[in-house]
Amino acid sequence: MTQAKRWSAGEFCWYELGTTNIDGARSFYTSLLGWGTTDVPMGPMGIYTLFQHGSQDLAGMYKLEGPQFQGVPPHWMVYVAVDDVDATTHKARALGATVLAEPMDVPNVGRMSFLKDPQGAAIALFQAGEHAGAGRFDIGQNTFGWSELATTDPVAATRFYTALFGWGAKPSQGPVGYTEWQTGGCSIGGMMKIDPAWGNVPPHWLNYLSVADCDASVKQAASLGGTVVLPPQDVPNVGRFAVLADPQGAHFAVIKLS
Repeated sequence: MTQAKRWSAGEFCWYELGTTNIDGARSFYTSLLGWGTTDVPMGPMGIYTLFQHGSQDLAGMYKLEGPQFQGVPPHWMVYVAVDDVDATTHKARALGATVLAEPMDVPNVGRMSFLKDPQGAAIALFQAGEHAGAGRFDIGQNTFGWSELATTDPVAATRFYTALFGWGAKPSQGPVGYTEWQTGGCSIGGMMKIDPAWGNVPPHWLNYLSVADCDASVKQAASLGGTVVLPPQDVPNVGRFAVLADPQGAHFAVIKLS
């Protein structure tokens, strides 16, 4: 296994699937995206599955079981690299976040914590130890390349994330209100306001996978038991994207960049 280059503070560095059916999710994602998998024993924490792209780790997967996950639906979590998990967690709480899990060490991996921002979107913090996080794929095919916050209050969310991570916030000039999150002058993700027309959608982070053909990926995902949440559509000067849910209900997006 080739280890990734260390991520700088403020960058998205890991993606993690919590699911109710490990074998079902494994079959879905390996068939759809060509990923490999490796199961890693974690002692009393059970088995942790690594999704791999080529020779590098891309994401992880674990089973939602036990009282701590009561009522938690299948989901994809995104992690942000930080230099000091304890200090950043303390800062997040002071900024109005809810700490879902206090900083903890994961042997042979690193130190992490889990938060909900003041509007309710869940996000994780990661201080690399022996494991550096996801490989760097330069928006390679079938890899993650963008994470997007849907929130009820973009103004408040901007205050929170810029203060917590030092991100820049670049407003879009398009017809739909959109903000790009930036670090080091580069855009790494986005934010948009939840439209009431979406229905009862809570604040959340959505992770995008770059694919060779959006429509073909959507068709294949449906044939594998996935659900098309938002059919393929074009974003001028960006690409063609769709929002999907895997057979267990975890949401993600696919995009063919222009």
